[in-house]
Amino acid sequence: MNRKAFRNGIKPGWHYFGRKMDVADFEWVMWFTSFRNVIIFALSGHVLFGKICSMTVPQHRAVVYMLYGFLAVLSSMGPAYLMIILSHCLVLYSVALAKQKWLCYVAGLCCLASFKMEPFSSWQSGFVTGAFDLQDVLFYGGSGFTIMRCMSFALESAEKKEGIYSIFDLLKYNFYLPFFFFGPVMTFDQFLAQVSHRELRRKDDEMRNIRVHALIHVGAIIAVDIFFHFFYILTLPSDLKFTNRLSDWSLAGLAYSNLVYDWVKAAVMFGVINTIARLDHLDPPQPPKCITMLYVFAETHFDRGINDWLCKYVYDHIGENHDNIIKELVASIATFAVTTLWLGPCEIIYIWSVFNCFGLNFELWVQKFFQQAPFAKLEAKMSAAMSRRIRAVFGAVNFWAIILFNILALNSLEFALLVTRRLLQTGFPVSTLSIWFITYCGVQLIKEHERILAIKEEKSAKAKAE
Repeated sequence: MNRKAFRNGIKPGWHYFGRKMDVADFEWVMWFTSFRNVIIFALSGHVLFGKICSMTVPQHRAVVYMLYGFLAVLSSMGPAYLMIILSHCLVLYSVALAKQKWLCYVAGLCCLASFKMEPFSSWQSGFVTGAFDLQDVLFYGGSGFTIMRCMSFALESAEKKEGIYSIFDLLKYNFYLPFFFFGPVMTFDQFLAQVSHRELRRKDDEMRNIRVHALIHVGAIIAVDIFFHFFYILTLPSDLKFTNRLSDWSLAGLAYSNLVYDWVKAAVMFGVINTIARLDHLDPPQPPKCITMLYVFAETHFDRGINDWLCKYVYDHIGENHDNIIKELVASIATFAVTTLWLGPCEIIYIWSVFNCFGLNFELWVQKFFQQAPFAKLEAKMSAAMSRRIRAVFGAVNFWAIILFNILALNSLEFALLVTRRLLQTGFPVSTLSIWFITYCGVQLIKEHERILAIKEEKSAKAKAE
């Protein structure tokens, strides 16, 4: 094992158990180790003031959320950062007054590029004085999400038939603290509709569900912490000499485990924030779909808020009903272009975007091909179970394509190439076919689970109609 490769990723952990900790993921370490107390303090204050306001003056709760978020940003990042954020809000509000969508897109993407590309990024960050470990994360996180929210505001204002929303509405929307630095993004129309409710009533068992979800998130945090002290799945891929000696099955399991971890991290981080938002009587974007349940590119995402934003304002806006191959191609290219800008343009992100854009379009091309009359007639003669089996064959291939395309961004190009060679070249046919067969069985189980859920939902819809 290359100990030098491990040195940067492994730090002192559980001293009493003699275990070191995998710290390769700075986001998790930041959230639940380094700045855990600060984050808990800030969010607890928000919950406390929000609860008092909801009980006393519920019609003004959005204003209280805004003021608390405003003060939290000011105290944590300083007046210079706050002025930068407000200046971008003012620019995009001014653009929204023209009620021209194309102008909103151009201005919004230019503002986003100013935080993602040099030298504009360094120039703006230079105004923020002081230095602490969390500063860069908060600066770029808050700035990026602010631009996405401001673009949503501008585009919704352009859609409004009469007048325009006020800048006060924009500030209430942007400075909601739980969403400010780390997301998720709620589109402006959804946020405004939910935060404007004056009669705050909870559904039956809603508080019980919130408590259950909170306990599940605590359990997930503990489980991930245990994994970090025993398995080191994030640091292992950095040592290519070691991973080269792993068996095909172990290497495939390591690649899959990295994506599962990234899903768990996203589910926990967004789940914690969503729990707070639900306490504020909001219905935020749900955590991403479990990676194990994904076998189509159209459902692949790790941030449902950004995914919903991109679908509404880019993908569905251009692709419309997604039946036309040319429109779908243009829509997907535009979507991944915006995603590339959002993630920060660099070589590995370009490669990730190209592969995932190709996967999404190839999926549609294959679907269109098999919808041709000869294949449609052949499928019509099959039983539903046989149709699912054949679709699961393609779903199993798609599942591993999703894993291979996404470990590019999570680990490295070298690790992704190593896994690809072992699964498709050196491991063929025994490892390739056996891993594909196990995946096929898993996709079959997922499709059966989806079928049962669809039947239950259909029965529930009929019962409500009656």
